[in-house]
Amino acid sequence: MIERFSFYLALIVAIVLLIMLAKKIRVAYPILLVIAGLLISFIPAVPVIHIDHELIFIIFLPPLLYEAAWVISWKELWRWRRIIGSFAFVVVFLTALSVAVVANAFIPGFSLALGFLLGGIVSPPDAVSAGAILKFVTVPKRMSSILEGESLLNDASSLIIFRFAAIAVTTGQFVWYNAALSFGWMVIGGVLIGLLIGYLFMKFHKRLPTDVYMDVILTLVTPYVMYIVAEEAHSSGVLAVVSGGLYLSHKQHSFLRSSSRLRGVNVWESLVFVLNGLVFMLIGLDLPEITEGLKAEGISFRDAIGYGLLVTGVLIAGRILAAYGAVITTLIARNFIKVADGNPGFKAPVLLGWTGMRGVVSLAAALSIPTVTDEAGTPFPHRNLILFITFIVILTTLLLQGLTLPYLIKKIKLPDYDDYLPEEQANELLKKELSRHALQYLNTHYAEHLNSHILLKQMAEKWESKLLDGAEIILSEESKAIYLDLLNQQRKWLLNKNDTNDDVDEDIIRRHLYQIDIEEEKLRFM
Repeated sequence: MIERFSFYLALIVAIVLLIMLAKKIRVAYPILLVIAGLLISFIPAVPVIHIDHELIFIIFLPPLLYEAAWVISWKELWRWRRIIGSFAFVVVFLTALSVAVVANAFIPGFSLALGFLLGGIVSPPDAVSAGAILKFVTVPKRMSSILEGESLLNDASSLIIFRFAAIAVTTGQFVWYNAALSFGWMVIGGVLIGLLIGYLFMKFHKRLPTDVYMDVILTLVTPYVMYIVAEEAHSSGVLAVVSGGLYLSHKQHSFLRSSSRLRGVNVWESLVFVLNGLVFMLIGLDLPEITEGLKAEGISFRDAIGYGLLVTGVLIAGRILAAYGAVITTLIARNFIKVADGNPGFKAPVLLGWTGMRGVVSLAAALSIPTVTDEAGTPFPHRNLILFITFIVILTTLLLQGLTLPYLIKKIKLPDYDDYLPEEQANELLKKELSRHALQYLNTHYAEHLNSHILLKQMAEKWESKLLDGAEIILSEESKAIYLDLLNQQRKWLLNKNDTNDDVDEDIIRRHLYQIDIEEEKLRFM
């Protein structure tokens, strides 16, 4: 490891430069990183990279999932819960089933159990790839929310399928009632463990004499504890991290001080940036090891590519059919229950169906396949072929769907669904109502202080005239306490507004909360 330190350091520098290039030429950076890793792997002087699946599952996956759960809008997740739940669980299972049937029919030596194993590996789309591509184009908020929500949950469902299929292959049997009990514990146990650990860490932040740096370090430790404890309890570590992350994100204003939230954002954005870059670069760098294993298995390169393209076709077709199936289901269900959108249209499913790029979780699952099935050392059947097919699926979906998605979005011209007020209108509305709420609270609770504290009176007058520009002023300790109370009231009002008003995008409300945190930080220097 030490002798390769300079190589990994050079990789990080290369990742930064490649992401800069990706932004320059307006290409999603995961595509560029995978291609670059692939090209670098052919350089003779480059050491062969062996990716341990535990490295991805333990080091990479928990923080990436936790950060995604932290930033997602709970309001959006709940609003589109039916479509998100169907894609994250039902569609993943049907995709795995389709891959199992096709693999059993067309790939020599593949049983249904082995096909289900492959299906569980390649069924979950990668959120990072879709998110990176969607930054270059404008899509309705609902589409990005559905994709983000699906990506939080589909990793868990696919890994559960993978785990049960691996047991069936290695033991040669599948007891459905044992599987049902295990499945229930993996889901329920994972969620409960995540919530419990999240609650405990929230109490640590509240009760322990932490400072900003300790708060940030605790947030870095939290997802690893959630994941490891859940996996040790034989439940879903992915669901533990997701549920715990969603819970702590929703409660963050009750246990994290403003300075911790502000600095934590910077730390987490930098960490996720590096982890995502390394993961996609390592995918490309791992090809030589995969091809060597394929040769050892005695399968021709041409046949293996054909199998990979066949599975990729099944995945793409299945997701598009599932997207239109969701529309038909919505049109039927609106006659019996209230749905988020009773008229979803037939353009959005094209986009939803085409955002099926695969990535890090698929590679990690494939690498975690054991090399032997029993103590006697019987080789796991077609392990190297499964690894190669997974690589072809990742590479093909990234290149085919990733490069054409921006063009597709522009071509189909998605309608404006009017789910929320326009951004400028929502911003103006929040500014006016925040000022009105602050003035009302100030006049109600601190009316007697307005005459004795001239600066407070001036601030109130500026709010009234909407001229508060953040100019440098010196406040007394009592004025600081009053101003801090006002900021806390504004924060509570915004959080309540988010919970009770469905017309305002939560992202806009979070921006105002961020500004309040900045105002609170400025008090330290007044």
